[in-house]
This record gives sequence, C-alpha cells and structure tokens, in this order.
Amino acid sequence: MNTSSPDFTTVLNSAAKSVDRPTPSAMVAALQTAEITARTQKLAIPFAALLGEWRLCFATGASKTKGKQVKLGRGYYLPKFIPASIAFTQDADSELTGTVTNKLLVGSIYIRFTGPCRYPGKKNLLVFDFTEIQLKFLGVTVYQGKIRSGKAGIKDFAKISIADLPFFAFFWAGETSIAARGRGGGLAVWVRDE
Repeated sequence: MNTSSPDFTTVLNSAAKSVDRPTPSAMVAALQTAEITARTQKLAIPFAALLGEWRLCFATGASKTKGKQVKLGRGYYLPKFIPASIAFTQDADSELTGTVTNKLLVGSIYIRFTGPCRYPGKKNLLVFDFTEIQLKFLGVTVYQGKIRSGKAGIKDFAKISIADLPFFAFFWAGETSIAARGRGGGLAVWVRDE
C-alpha cells in the first residue's frame, strides 16, 4: 500500500464518498501526482493488492495532441445507479496470471466481459484480453459466448506480446481504492464498496 504524501492519498481515498467528494479537477490533479510519485519512487504494486471486485468511481478520457502528448479530459464520477465494476482473480497455479471480469448494468441491460490477465510486474502493467461476453435483459441471458476468440484465444494468451494487448498501468493501490492509466491514456479510480 502507498505510504506517500497524504495530499493525493486523502483525495483518492475520499473519492467513494457520496457527499463532499473532491472536485473532478482535484481528482485529476491527485491522480497525476500519484502517478508521478509512483514512477519516481519506482513503486511496485503486488498483484495481490489488486485482487477482488472494484466499482468504477471516476474516469477521465484522453486525447493525443499533434506532438503525441496525452491531454486528459476533465474527468467525471460514474453515478452509482449505473454500476460498472472490474474484478481480478488469481490463478491457483500462478502468482502472475488470473482472470479479469468487467461488468456494467444500464437499466435492464447487464453486460459482462471475461478473459485472462497477467501481471508481469514490470511497470505495474496488467495486460488482459476479453474472450467471453454475457448479455442479460431483465435478468434473462440473451447471449453468452466467445468474443472473436480473444486475440488468439485463452490458451495462446501467454504468448501474445504486451504491446499487442490492452493494459492498465497501475500507480495506486490503497485500502479502499486503486488507480491506473489505460492504454488509451485515460485515468481511472475504482473503489471497494462499503
């Protein structure tokens, strides 16, 4: 867990509050500070710190400028009435591989993506590939199956280069929240529901 500056720590840990939450600009600033701190201190986040289910709380979009710099969007809190979550589980036979599950509920529509993930430990990157989808409407499964067999299917996942997979670069793992930058450059905070 992080033991750095309480300024960004306090902001990130208070993101899950329903009242008196930090402003989106304060969240973006705290995320950027946390990311810089993790990089300069060469913070290593163990895979075990990411395990469990996390509700998406805050996210920013990102766009690339002409100089290939990443420009972050203003950021927004995801309302609790549109629950989106991500879960990581660890394989029994490996400390660095597991399963990722991404769930979203919008009204009566439930979508779940599942696939393999691996956490090689370098730069706190967690790479993944969604290989299965489940769609439910009013609680009834209307489709469940493979997604384009993932990039190469689950059995070949370990052979795929990190450069060819989606990833999250984690830079924060607190008691109640985790944060990462996605492959597209956006930032996100997930929280454990109390």
